[in-house]
Amino acid sequence: MKSWFGIPPCGMSRYPAGCACNTKKSPCYLCRLMLYGLLRTALFKTAPEKAHYWAMAQLARACRIPGVRKALKKSFLKTGPALERTVWGLHFPNPVGLAAGFDKDARWTDDLAALGFGFIEIGTVTPRPQPGNPQPRLFRLKEDEALINRMGFNNGGASAAAGRLKHRKDAVIIGGNIGKNKDTPNEDATSDYEQAFRDLYDVVDYFVVNVSSPNTPNLRALQDKEPLLALLQHLKNLNESLGRPKPLLLKIAPDLSDGQLDDIVEIARALPLDGLVATNTTIDRTGLQSPGVAEIGAGGLSGKPLRARSTEVVRYLSGKLGKNFPIIAAGGIFTAADAQEKLDAGATLVQVYTGFIYEGPTIARDINTGLR
Repeated sequence: MKSWFGIPPCGMSRYPAGCACNTKKSPCYLCRLMLYGLLRTALFKTAPEKAHYWAMAQLARACRIPGVRKALKKSFLKTGPALERTVWGLHFPNPVGLAAGFDKDARWTDDLAALGFGFIEIGTVTPRPQPGNPQPRLFRLKEDEALINRMGFNNGGASAAAGRLKHRKDAVIIGGNIGKNKDTPNEDATSDYEQAFRDLYDVVDYFVVNVSSPNTPNLRALQDKEPLLALLQHLKNLNESLGRPKPLLLKIAPDLSDGQLDDIVEIARALPLDGLVATNTTIDRTGLQSPGVAEIGAGGLSGKPLRARSTEVVRYLSGKLGKNFPIIAAGGIFTAADAQEKLDAGATLVQVYTGFIYEGPTIARDINTGLR
């Protein structure tokens, strides 16, 4: 049987309905996904946000063909004793998840689950819909294999996301990443987080409190010890009052000092928190090689330039909190070696975002194959 650039058609012996690999010797949807290197050249000539929605529309369209979603998952999902994790009583088939920001509104969880992710984090969602910052607000730094974004929590609101999740078909573990609306002052932020928490409570498996995005004015001030402790204590009390407490995690910035990280450690112990996500995007621009960075302006940097600092933060937190404290590592994960670096530093699970855009839809499969 003919292969496409060294990749056997569909990577399997059975073909999904509609697959033309057998009869026309042309790549089916599954094969096209595997040929992402060619597609990326065209996508990278398109505005990043437009390319994102176009690519997800194609994945969703492919998954509506009978048998394609099942075929994708059979080919892409890697699991087994070396990969499986049980954390917070949840069974993760593998440790590679998709970070928040990719599927903000929970529109594509079933389709993305078919690509082999062990879990998917939706959001950041806010209690009320908001458009986010003006476009353009997403930029590729190709020479650095990085992105800068200043999306500004653009989303349709927590209630709308919850409505979609109620009708999802795949049982993939879902995390709910929650934030406050841009026009809500910090002194009223707790009510925003509470409303988003309540809206998502019945449809997600764990929560992540996002106070570390650089793209909502003054949001990072909520990382200061006193307001952060008050916010998390309120959510913890709410969580316990609802009868079936969900794991409650905090997502932190990579730009915190050791003293600020020590405050996070103290809070994590005192509450206690169920885990941390380390890290969000950075405002640091040190060492970038891509042209035009200054012209791009404000925003959070993600991708390979963040890898070392993210690992450093994971190692620091794990050293303080102990190897048994769950940490989800995010930042600069493109390969199995990158993921292993995070796991060796003390992470329990890992998440990809920018690596997904640069490496393509086989990233979870490739990382898990390398880890296994």
